[in-house]
Amino acid sequence: MKITETKLKGCLILEPQIFEDNRGIFFEVFKKKKLESVLGYEVDFVQENTSISKKGVLRGLHFQTGDSAQAKLVSVQNGSVVDVIVDVRSDSASFGQHIKVNLSEENRKSIFIPKGMAHGFLTLTDQVVFNYLCDNYYNPGKESGILYNDSDLAIDWGFPLSELIVSEKDLLLPTFKKIMQ
Repeated sequence: MKITETKLKGCLILEPQIFEDNRGIFFEVFKKKKLESVLGYEVDFVQENTSISKKGVLRGLHFQTGDSAQAKLVSVQNGSVVDVIVDVRSDSASFGQHIKVNLSEENRKSIFIPKGMAHGFLTLTDQVVFNYLCDNYYNPGKESGILYNDSDLAIDWGFPLSELIVSEKDLLLPTFKKIMQ
C-alpha cells in the first residue's frame, strides 16, 4: 500500500496494491499498523457508514465539532466521485485550503481525513456506493458544515452547478467565514 501526504497535514491518500487473477481482484483498503506508522498516533474506528447516491448528488461539506470530532477513512465501492476536504483547523498552516481527489471503483484509492477537516463529495456516475470509517460516533448536536459553493473557498466541483442535487439541509449551511467566527 502506498500512502501519500497531501498539502493538508495529516490528510493522506491510500493507494492499495491490487492483486488480480482469473477469479477477480483482491486488495487491502487499509492496514492499521501502516496507517498509524505514518500518522504517528493510534486510530480506532468505531462506526462504519455507507451512502448510496445517484449521479449529481453533492453531500457536504460536513464535520463534527468539539469532543465529537471525527477522523474518517473514506472510499468508493461502486462508481466515481470527486472528494473534497477543507482544513478548518484554525492553528493549521493550511487553514482554509482544500484538496480534491477522484475516488473510484477503478482506482480504489481511499482518503484518511483527520479531525478538524470538513468533507464532502460529488457523485459522477449513475450510482455510487460510498463508505466511511469513523473514529468517533456521530453526534447530531455537534454537527456542522460549510456551504459547498462558498465564494471564499472557491471549490471547482467540475460539474454544472445547475445539475447538482443538494439536500435542503446542506443548502442552508453557513459560509466558511461565518462558521469560523
